[in-house]
Amino acid sequence: MPGLAIIGSGFAGIGMAIKLKEAGFHDFVILEKAAELGGTWRDNTYPGCACDVPSHMYSYSYELNPGWSRMFSPQEEIWDYMRSCADKYGVTPHIRYGERVVALEYDDARRDWSVTTDDGATFRTNAVVSAIGALHIPKFPEISGRESFAGPAFHSAEWDHSIDLTGKRVAVIGTGASAIQFVPQIAPVAGRLTVFQRTPPWIHPKPDFAFSPGVRRILRAPGLARTMRGAIYWALESRALGFTIDPRLMKVHEKLARRHLEAQVPDPALRRRLTPDYLIGCKRILISSDYYPALNRENVDLVTDEITEIRPHSIVDAAGAEHEVDVIVYGTGFKVVDAIQDQHIVGRGGLKLQDAWQDGIETYYGITTAGFPNLFFLLGPNTGLGHHSVVFMIESQVRYVIDCLRLLSRTQARAVEVKPEVQRAFGRRLRERLDPLVWNAGGCTSWYLDEHGVNRTIWPGFTFEYWARTRRVRPEAYELIY
Repeated sequence: MPGLAIIGSGFAGIGMAIKLKEAGFHDFVILEKAAELGGTWRDNTYPGCACDVPSHMYSYSYELNPGWSRMFSPQEEIWDYMRSCADKYGVTPHIRYGERVVALEYDDARRDWSVTTDDGATFRTNAVVSAIGALHIPKFPEISGRESFAGPAFHSAEWDHSIDLTGKRVAVIGTGASAIQFVPQIAPVAGRLTVFQRTPPWIHPKPDFAFSPGVRRILRAPGLARTMRGAIYWALESRALGFTIDPRLMKVHEKLARRHLEAQVPDPALRRRLTPDYLIGCKRILISSDYYPALNRENVDLVTDEITEIRPHSIVDAAGAEHEVDVIVYGTGFKVVDAIQDQHIVGRGGLKLQDAWQDGIETYYGITTAGFPNLFFLLGPNTGLGHHSVVFMIESQVRYVIDCLRLLSRTQARAVEVKPEVQRAFGRRLRERLDPLVWNAGGCTSWYLDEHGVNRTIWPGFTFEYWARTRRVRPEAYELIY
């Protein structure tokens, strides 16, 4: 019986395991549904897949990589980095591959968790860390006739590399963070590319460039990679002013995006259709310097009328136009808010997670939730970011979980559970902060919001603020179970 089970081996799961070992906890297991570690960076292999946070910041603070090839690293390089971290810190032997967790149930009498995997096996553990991430369940749009399409159709997160798009009539549905990376890659090879856009994104130019071998050598000098990381940290953090203080401060970001659009799209009619009608930052701000040029190509069409029907060989839009296509690629994002809620998790007294959250997801700092002792979430609700690296947030949360485990060993308690009134007060403060900010007041609907229009995804403050507030566990916020 392992003392602790980690679910998932992405950045959060690997980071948790590294710090557990460092703190002297070696009795743990990582349950990974796939055959390899890596989470998002294992699954997303679409053409052009790369990070949209600078590499020197999108990495562990204790494992800097002076050898990144570019300012914004491609998927393969990030995945290599994660595997090398797992090997270097001795985490790999703790991973059990092909183990999809289907149920977690707390035993009140034994004060521990039973974990069930999809092969029917069950084992017990004192604590569970859910490191499943938010971007791993592909979301498909509900369009009439979607199942009737006769050609290949796949989601960008499940890219079918066996399909050759050369000369084909390709439809891309969705214009989010993934689509703006793969559209420029497939536009030159497709015979005809039709991009179906529901809402245009605000796009900033991508300040990407390769690091020469000489620069990479220099960055190996003591302290230089750390200095560079620090500079990137504060540059990104300065972007948070409009997010965290007042939406009016977003105007400077909007000016940059408008200038970028005007410089890259000379056609005023196309430019109008690519100009958002909501405040910048309300949806994720995307970065790309090659997406707009791809839409200017002769063989690319942008359709802004809603899709009403998919037929075996075509897509019909609300204007009645029928677009004949051979392949459909869905760039329609992920089920974010549902990712946690769809799980079978039963806490104290038989309380189901869905019942605990029937009025909306509520946690304490996105890490713990009342009624579920010794269950910890990494990148849980309201810990996502619109301006910075989530790896920074993961490290803060990992440190907090370790502090909770130290509290247990200090007090000899069996479990720790956040008090409901503490969680409610935290939730109230969170709503008061979020409601006037750009995600709710910016005039758009985004995947940040749940079905009630409440932001369950984003942290409303600076990252250093989250770091400061989660530096130490306040024992009085928790009930200790002996």
